[in-house]
Amino acid sequence: MTPLLNDRYLRALLRQPVDQTPIWMMRQAGRYLPEYRAVRAQAGDFMALCRHAELACEVTLQPLRRYPLDAAILFSDILTIPDAMGLGLSFGSGEGPRFANPVRSARDVAALPVPDPEGELGYVMNAVRTIRRELKGQVPLIGFSGSPWTLATYMVEGGSSKTFTLIKQMLYREPALLHALLDKLTDSVILYLNAQVAAGAQALMLFDTWGGVLSTPAYQTFSLDYMARIVAGVTRHAEGRPVPITLFTKGGGQWLERMAATGCDGLGLDWTQSLGDARARVGQQVTLQGNMDPSVLYADPETITAEVARLLAEFGPGCGHVFNLGHGIHQDVDPERAGHFIAEVQRQSRAYHG
Repeated sequence: MTPLLNDRYLRALLRQPVDQTPIWMMRQAGRYLPEYRAVRAQAGDFMALCRHAELACEVTLQPLRRYPLDAAILFSDILTIPDAMGLGLSFGSGEGPRFANPVRSARDVAALPVPDPEGELGYVMNAVRTIRRELKGQVPLIGFSGSPWTLATYMVEGGSSKTFTLIKQMLYREPALLHALLDKLTDSVILYLNAQVAAGAQALMLFDTWGGVLSTPAYQTFSLDYMARIVAGVTRHAEGRPVPITLFTKGGGQWLERMAATGCDGLGLDWTQSLGDARARVGQQVTLQGNMDPSVLYADPETITAEVARLLAEFGPGCGHVFNLGHGIHQDVDPERAGHFIAEVQRQSRAYHG
């Protein structure tokens, strides 16, 4: 494998000293970039883009050509696993993801296969291998998956939801059925992430987008316990170095101690969480990722500069911080504002590292 030229992100996740706070952006390859929109149009639709290794590689690398980021993240989608289970995934214009065959019964759950990462999901592994080759060691590559709970919400609801009525009915009326679904998804995610590492991913992220809609006991039982199984089951060392894993539960700031106890290396924070408070609570156990409000990128450069300064001061000096947005970058953000944000993190953060 090609030597890694910039390992700042990996060292930060292991709470090792760095010269400046590493930065990447969730959804950094995406619709805010005109070059991405051109490739998306060439591919025809979103999943066709995901399934085409060379095009997925191209959009993964596009933000790295614009900005001096410290990591690349695989261009894919969190719904690849349920799609490979045969649920009939589609993306309607302006409607988000939809499944033609939602999971609602014990028979539905029993019929779900555990996808073969090099079979039905082989296109993802081909993309990982292609990206690693084309990165040429510039920065590490992050692989990812949706959490079992988050995947289950889409599978049971049949798509996006604001109320989560159907899956919460299952949770409270048929908890054993939901556990059977989450068990199968957990096994699938472990296989999927391990295959990504074998293909070349150098760090992992688990996106628990909808964990924050649960009560505390339900979060522990139906989301976090399964993520803990994944943390324990994924490859944590490859190519002669650790493979760190970060958990991100949107709306989960009240559970940071519980998340840190899983043994993960990093915790993603959304913008509603105080970075300083989070460091005081769990900063000796894990690295913290985040957590600027993505909407700050609509502001003028002076406001962006001030918000970067505030967050760096709130975390304070020392290691254990990966700068990021508190969620994905919005599609209508000016790329110049994103560039200013990245430059300011790098300029200002050097003072916080000896």
